[in-house]
This record gives sequence, C-alpha cells and structure tokens, in this order.
Amino acid sequence: MPLKPMKDQDPLFGEKKKINNDTKEEIQKKDKIQKLFISEKPINDELNPTLQINLENSFINSKRKNNLDNNAGRHDFDGELTKKLNYKFSKISNFYQNEPKPIFFEKDLIFFDKKGSLIRFNESKEKVWISNNYTKTEKKSKPFLYLAKNQNILIVADSISKFYALNIINGDLICTKNNSSSFNSEIKIYQDKFFVTDSQNTLHCFSIKDGREIWSHKTENTLIKSEKKLSIIINNNVVYFNNSIGDVTALDVQKGNLIWQLPTLRNIIYAESLSLKSSDLVLDKKIIYFSNNKNEFYALEANSGILRWKTKINSVIRPKIIGNAIITITQNGFLIILDKVSGNIIRITDIFDKFKEKKRAQIYPVGFVVGAKKIYLTTTNGRLLIIDIKTGKNEKIMKIDGDKISKPFINKNKLFIIKDKAIIRFN
Repeated sequence: MPLKPMKDQDPLFGEKKKINNDTKEEIQKKDKIQKLFISEKPINDELNPTLQINLENSFINSKRKNNLDNNAGRHDFDGELTKKLNYKFSKISNFYQNEPKPIFFEKDLIFFDKKGSLIRFNESKEKVWISNNYTKTEKKSKPFLYLAKNQNILIVADSISKFYALNIINGDLICTKNNSSSFNSEIKIYQDKFFVTDSQNTLHCFSIKDGREIWSHKTENTLIKSEKKLSIIINNNVVYFNNSIGDVTALDVQKGNLIWQLPTLRNIIYAESLSLKSSDLVLDKKIIYFSNNKNEFYALEANSGILRWKTKINSVIRPKIIGNAIITITQNGFLIILDKVSGNIIRITDIFDKFKEKKRAQIYPVGFVVGAKKIYLTTTNGRLLIIDIKTGKNEKIMKIDGDKISKPFINKNKLFIIKDKAIIRFN
C-alpha cells in the first residue's frame, strides 16, 4: 500500500508547539533552559502496529561500484539461514569498539586479524593469500583496518595512521604511506582518487596510483575522539562527509573547495557534542538522510545543505531508503517506517519485545539489511533478529555469539556476520 503521512504532525519539529501568553522574555528563558538541560525522550510506544507495509518491489544492483551513496536499499535475498560456514582468524581484541567491514571479491572475501594481517578466503574458506605490512612494534598496536576495493586494487587505512594499497589477486604491496593521525571512517573510491577521514576530523583525498595527497580539508576538532566510524558519500563530483561533532560538509571532489557546511548540533552544548554518535550519511535522489543519538533524524538538500525536514528519532545505524519509504531502528529497539518526502512516521513497531526488561536496557541494534521479505538485524548481545517487513513483527531470534557482532552483509545470495575471531556465512 502507498505510504500516507500522519495527521496533526509537523514534519520538521514533530508535535506542534502550544501557544501561551508568556512574555517574550519568559519564552526566551524557557527556550534556553530547554536547549541546555532537557533531553528529548526517545520513542517508547508503538504507532499503527497493525498497519501492513508493502515496499516497492525493487532490489539493489549487486554490481554497483563502491556504493558511493551508501544507499543499501533492498536485496533479493530470502535465505532460510540453515547452513553455516566459519572463516576463522586470530581474535581482534578491540572488535566491540569498531565497525568492521569485509571486502567481497567475486565469491571470495578479504578480512584481517588482530595483528593486521589481511587474508583472502575462497568460497571453501581456504586461504588464498595472507599479507602483513606491519613491523613487529606496529603489530603489537593491533591495528584496526578500513577497507575498500577498486577493480584489482585493495585500499587500506588503519587506526595507527598508515594507509596502503595491495594487489587483490596476489596480496602484493603496491605502495604504503603514513598520515599524521589515525583513520576512523569509511573509504570511498572515485575515479583515480580515494577519500578517507582521520581522527582529527580532516578529510583526505589521495591518489590511488601512488598514495600522494591531492588535497585535504580540516574541520573543527575535539580532544575526545568518537568511537563511531565517520561517513562519506560522493555524487556528481561532490564529496560529503560528517565529523565527530555533527558537522556535515560538502566539497568539490577535484580541488577540495568548500561548497557548504551545516553544523547540526548548534543548539546543543559543547559537552553534549562529545558523546555524539551519528548514523552513516545516505543519499537518495538529491536528498541526504542521517540520524544521531540526540533524537534527531535529518533530510538535507544535497546541493545546498538546506534542511528539508527533521523529526525526532534516536538512531545511530544506517537507514535504508526503498521507494518512498525510509526504514530505521531506534537505539531502544523500535522499527520505524517513515515517508521520505515529508518525514512523517507511518508505523512504529517494538522489535525488542521478546527480550526481558532488565536485559533490554543493555541491548542496542548494530545494523540491518533488508531482504525480499525479511529484515535481518544484529544486536550488541550477539543476536540476529529476523523481522517480517510487512507486519514489522520479530519472527525469530538467533544466537550468533555472546558479545557484539557486526551488522549483516549480503553477497552472492549469502548472508555474512563478523565476530571477533570469525566470519559466519549462512546458506
């Protein structure tokens, strides 16, 4: 069924403000007090829970290069998750602090272990090659790696300020460089360049050919570093990225010239911005969507940074845009369907309802993918939830591990989940 906006809701501010007879001075005082000391309450109630949603029947193209817009959409996947295979590696000790991502190369996958060794596994979980480009001292630092590929080249940036390129076919090192700061973001490859943000909130543009820095753009920095991986999207020769204090910046791809910048936390005190966690940026038809743990979900016009709408949703995981619908999941376990044009909430469903109340408060969503009929969501307590799209009901909970696991990934009609010492493949 088509999505219909809710009545009596302002798409920018949620509930309409009441008019009273306070003086101008009193209103200003109340506004200041509210901005500084009162936190918005997260969603705790269902809305239209019996409403059935039929999403647009279009699936993501598995051959898309580099997913430059971060719009993961919907996969033509309907696996029963009955068969399981493990790709094993040495345990990553700081796994729970990061957001790991494997690289898929045809039917093979590439990942890393606790000492920074990159491993290419074939479909039968055999190791095709192992490549380690760290000194003995660097290995003790247990580098965490961020990966991206371009045809037969693997780009790596890490948590100890190194970046380098490998030949995907044989694992041979092509070039290696050092940065002044560690990296903490997605890597995006565009034309002959790749883009990555470091812990100083600086976006770097490097040459794929030799690792030469073409340009960089520094944004405001903080002493306290966010553990949340930062996000990058690229469209029509413009690169967009967020930083650890909530600024979203648009730059010209070729020269790094500033196009626009939007500070999203201008009304929040500085101390609160230090605890900020934001979702990935997602681009769909010239609109950028993202949310944060300050109870804000944004829609910005990509060409200008102008706010299209904002609504109150507390989420730090990447939303999915399918047709006219946005799907996201709050920090406290509510599945939300929004209308992407207005920002109005269509349905809210409690998908953590099967967890005991005491344990529920300690459980958070990690990430999800949307299949043909189901949503597959992972949580910080090592569970995989299988949710019916049409009804929003949690149909099954699978125990994958006792601790945090990665978000799910789908490749070649198989579902992958990363643990701290193995990658699990279903079907």
